[in-house]
This record gives sequence, structure tokens and C-alpha cells, in this order.
Amino acid sequence: MPAILGRKLGMIQIFDAAGNIVPVTVVEAGPCVVVGLRTPAREGYAAVQLGFDPLREKPRVRAPQKPYRGIFTKRGLTPMRVVREVRLAAGEAFEIGQAVRADAFSEGARVDVTGVSKGKGFAGAIKRHNFGGQRDSHGVSLMHRAIGSIGTSNVARVWKGKRMAGRLGGVRATVKGLRVVSVDTERNVLLIRGAVPGPRGSVVLIRSARSAPGGMSSKPARPAAADAPGRQGAKGAGA
Repeated sequence: MPAILGRKLGMIQIFDAAGNIVPVTVVEAGPCVVVGLRTPAREGYAAVQLGFDPLREKPRVRAPQKPYRGIFTKRGLTPMRVVREVRLAAGEAFEIGQAVRADAFSEGARVDVTGVSKGKGFAGAIKRHNFGGQRDSHGVSLMHRAIGSIGTSNVARVWKGKRMAGRLGGVRATVKGLRVVSVDTERNVLLIRGAVPGPRGSVVLIRSARSAPGGMSSKPARPAAADAPGRQGAKGAGA
């Protein structure tokens, strides 16, 4: 798989062996429990359901609803606050009740981290889409941060997908190709180089990277323009 649910605790700086400062995100990774299985024979695909953050049975904590409690009770498990499904690769097998801990990852491993980005409310086009704004002089008056023209004038509507002001953040986001700097198995903590989506205290899903480091696709590069078929023939024909 490997994959694990965790809670983002914040960011710090550490020093590597060469004395360089490394910015890392501290994630409380698990422990997670396998609370459900998906099989090809029954659902058509292979996956596991990971549970994270056990619900405490205390008067001040809202108890889970009976249907939700029943799913865990019939399996002999403690109700979990967060449940996420992760696909399995060929040959992987898990059992209900099996624990998944931070040692599922090793130092230097590349991971993809998925979370819900910080919600920033209603934002203008400059902040939301990184527009440059209009000039500060030469006839521009009180329109410095306006988006300008929004399309042609004869269609009597705004084209769908036009980049304008609106809600920013609060969406599912994934940062790919991050490197695991350190694994603390005693405290179930992962140090991941760089920033991950979401505010402090939010839940994130950490999975083995599916692409090359840095979020770039692992597909082979396209041939250069000079080597592309037909280029040389076209040049020779016009010579």
C-alpha cells in the first residue's frame, strides 16, 4: 500500500548531517486500525478501510450514533472518528483489526500527502489566481486590483470557468513527492520535508508516492522538436 492516516501538528526546522536547515512538517501518523476490507469478489476491487482517532466514551464527548457504533461493535473494534479507504496493490493482504503504524514508512521514502487546504473565505482574483493587477498610472483610476475584461460583449454572459473572485481554499489537495526525513516509531511521528495541506490539527492521508519526486509525472519525456518525425523532411522540402 503503504498508507496511513495522521494529524498535522505543525512545522519546525531541523539540521541534517551536513548542518543544513531542513523545514519539516510534524505528523502524528496513526496508529491506524483496519476496520473494513473490500475484495474483488464482492465489491470488484481490493482496498482497506483505515480508522484513526478512537472516540472516547465520556459525558462531554458526543457519542457516535447507533448505526455507526454497530459497524465497529460487530467487529469487536473501538469506534473511530475518521475512516478512509485506500486501494491495495496486487498481492497485499490485511486483516480486520490489524494495526498500521508509522514504521510502515522508512527514512528517505517518497510520499504523497492529501488533506483539506486552509479555507481563506472570499478572495479577489489577485490572491485567488495570482493575477498581476492593472497599472498604477496612465488612466487607471480605482481599478488597480480589478480583473479587467471578462470576455466578449456579444454573448451576453460570462463564459463558464472564467477565473474571477470567489471562495479560496477549503478543498481536497495533494502534495506529491515529499521525502520522509525521520520516523519516530515510539511516538508514531513522521517528519516530512516541506509543507502539507491543511491547518494544524487537521487529518491527512499519507501514501507512497505514485510519481517521480517533486510531483512530476514518471512518463518518459517527449522527443525534442528537432528529432520529431517529419521535421527534417519538412525542412528539406523547403530548402
